[in-house]
Amino acid sequence: MSQAVIPFLEGGLGRKDLMGGKGANLGEMTKAGLPVPQGFTITTAACLEYYASGQLLTEERKREIRQALSALEEQTGKKLGDPSDPLLVSVRSGAVISMPGMMDTILNLGLNDETVQGLEALTGDPRFARDCYRRFIQMFSDVVLGIPLYRFERVIESKKEELGIQSDIEVSAEDWGSVIESFKQIVREETGEPFPQDPMNQLYQSILAVFDSWNNQRARIYRKIHQIPDDLGTAVNVQRMVFGNMGNDSGTGVAFTRNPSTGEKHLYGEFLINAQGEDVVAGIRTPEPIAALSQRLPRIYEEFRRISTQLEVHYRDMQDIEFTVERGKLYILQTRSGKRTARAAVKIATDMVEEGVIDQKTALKRVDPEQLDQLLHRRVDPDASLDVLVKGLPASPGAASGQIVFDADTAEWQAQKGKEVILVRMETTPEDIHGMVSARGILTSRGGMTSHAAVVARGMGKPCICGCETAQIDSKKKELRIGSALLREGDVLSIDGGTGEVIRGEVPLIDPELSEEFQRLLRWADEVRRLGIRTNADTPEDAIQAREFGAEGVGLCRTEHMFMATDRVPLVREMILAETTEERQRALAKLLPMQTADFAGIFRAMEGLPVTIRLLDPPLHEFLPNLEDLLSERVRLQVTEGVDQKLIQEKEELLRKVRKLHESNPMLGHRGCRLGLIHPEIYAMQVEAIFQAATEVIGEGIAVQPEIMIPLVGHVNELKEMRKLVEETEIQVAQRSGKSIPYTVGTMIEVPRAALTAAEIAEEADFFSFGTNDLTQTTFGYSRDDAEGKFLHHYIEGKILPENPFIRLDSDGVGRLVSIGVQEGRKTKPHLKTGICGEHGGEKHSIHFCHRVGLDYVSCSPFRVPLARLAAAQAALS
Repeated sequence: MSQAVIPFLEGGLGRKDLMGGKGANLGEMTKAGLPVPQGFTITTAACLEYYASGQLLTEERKREIRQALSALEEQTGKKLGDPSDPLLVSVRSGAVISMPGMMDTILNLGLNDETVQGLEALTGDPRFARDCYRRFIQMFSDVVLGIPLYRFERVIESKKEELGIQSDIEVSAEDWGSVIESFKQIVREETGEPFPQDPMNQLYQSILAVFDSWNNQRARIYRKIHQIPDDLGTAVNVQRMVFGNMGNDSGTGVAFTRNPSTGEKHLYGEFLINAQGEDVVAGIRTPEPIAALSQRLPRIYEEFRRISTQLEVHYRDMQDIEFTVERGKLYILQTRSGKRTARAAVKIATDMVEEGVIDQKTALKRVDPEQLDQLLHRRVDPDASLDVLVKGLPASPGAASGQIVFDADTAEWQAQKGKEVILVRMETTPEDIHGMVSARGILTSRGGMTSHAAVVARGMGKPCICGCETAQIDSKKKELRIGSALLREGDVLSIDGGTGEVIRGEVPLIDPELSEEFQRLLRWADEVRRLGIRTNADTPEDAIQAREFGAEGVGLCRTEHMFMATDRVPLVREMILAETTEERQRALAKLLPMQTADFAGIFRAMEGLPVTIRLLDPPLHEFLPNLEDLLSERVRLQVTEGVDQKLIQEKEELLRKVRKLHESNPMLGHRGCRLGLIHPEIYAMQVEAIFQAATEVIGEGIAVQPEIMIPLVGHVNELKEMRKLVEETEIQVAQRSGKSIPYTVGTMIEVPRAALTAAEIAEEADFFSFGTNDLTQTTFGYSRDDAEGKFLHHYIEGKILPENPFIRLDSDGVGRLVSIGVQEGRKTKPHLKTGICGEHGGEKHSIHFCHRVGLDYVSCSPFRVPLARLAAAQAALS
């Protein structure tokens, strides 16, 4: 197998796949001469072997670990388990792709009843030694032995209440000794065994626990959200402990080389005096800003600032750095590319181009297209009158309103019911991730800008406020008290993650303004990408919004959405329920001017750009009352005394017509071009409206490019008949107006037969647009609504399918049909225009696929247009 243990001195970025991100960076910094505590990495290969062998640590691996440990003992002059001068180590996870806070850590390993006394004698500080021991028992018991953390927290809280103190740092050595005895008693009660005293056994168990944490629930959820493969495994880093809890000349902190919320170029972070690293990220104490370190420990601050600049230059990216100060000496514990908001990502990327650190192509690769959604989130209307209850730390930008919930499970449950919720917690932990995913925003009373809540929320693009210390949260009573205000679960609260304001009730939100850096990045993307970017727009307002975001035309205008307006539904029903063609024509005549106005508005909004208009697609019964509702209404009328019999007869007649139109499988029934073939007058009205609108807009001096799309074609003869209808209608309109309208006719490829016979269909088509929503349904044989509600979740969780095919295009199956359709179509017409207009057109992986198979454009919702522009550029660069 690959090397199982690698000392930091032999590591570096070239061994990241084995050492994980953390181990590789520790190796890189060690070789650069930075002050990194010595250590070694147990590789991802050892982790994967552990899982393959039935979760056992072989004797060979134990031997390699002992050898690496002996070398570490020689480097440090200390020995694990030595009562006179004990070596203490940390055991930390380190995945290849950063997963902050998702896996487990153990600090102060090597302490037992003897070595704690040696540490006391060596340091001359009993309080420090016992503080370390109680931390180790607590972490080891939680991570390795599986004892609930709250049992230990209760002991500490009870001790502080007994002493009448508030902070852990006020607990004396004697009192920590009492706490330690209580902790050891908890271990006996929970496991039936005393707390493990053999340091080597402690180390082996901790390594296995970190391996196991690769597959804990929060890690699996995180990987699913961020689309990280499950088969990478985690490395384990064993590193000499340095102590930030040795007095007021010691401390610990986390800092970014640039502001991770705004991207501004200055040190941004926090530190705690007399604390260990977990105290900062866990939110147990509210830390001080990093700038205050320049007053507290000015020499340390200057050294840290110099190293931070060195690391950013070396990695050519904003760094997230963890550090500890032990009795006036600085140590760097970790560096990694920092998580950042979309706003910060764009600014950092463009600024680094201006600074000459990276080029434009690198800048384009640095921004995740999915993140751009964050820049399009709404913010609080600055002119609104707000009932601001309190102000906390603005940990993640954006604004949201929702009903208060106090735990992650409730947040998930309420969100599944369609409710918008704000998750309110004292502090979040990795176990809360499912609730954070479901919530619109997060509010915590503890923790700072680098706490778990802040880091995770920024990565998700959710608004978050942390360190709101005046907010009293009672999770048991489900109450939030802020000053005199008392709010309970279900009450509506708003948060502004940009200002830190917590606001009572719902607030008005407005659309964001896009920064110059954002526009510059997208201009660079436009210079690189080959794919065109269009939008799915059914109204002039949608088209205008999309054009502002850079859309180059409309790739899908769904005309049935125009029929759904309240004032139009009666006319549509009149058309559907007509008994004769003449009656239907009269109803269509009333709809004609409405459709004409709709199309004219979209043509004006696009100002000469192509507009693809799909003729009516859904079955007619979708515009009628629900069959079950009608049956219930009929029964109610029949049993109600005094009801006019004429009303009952009308209901009976409506019920008869709805039953006549009812279909067993509407998705495969009388819809799309089948509707146009049986009722050509419907399509003729729509086509006439398109050409009348085009004539009107051309008369205003605006160029138009209508593209008429016939839906659900499966046989070339269907398209041939519908094309003939379009051509005849255009001639009629042109004769009346005296103007010839430029147009094209194409089809939506959304059934497998259309893709397989694309060479024939292309004879009658000027363009293909792949409707991958329906093509996915017809290829898999899944009804989207039923699949997602009944079995698709199980398929994804059980790895039967790698991804939800309705979110990410199934390149092996559906994608193969798209590829065949493009190739076959272009055999007939080499310059046949092809695009995609399903929801996949706004998903980055699907956009990469569209680039590879040679489509001309993708079409997506207006607010996904910037994402698509960037993703298309990244596809071209890859």
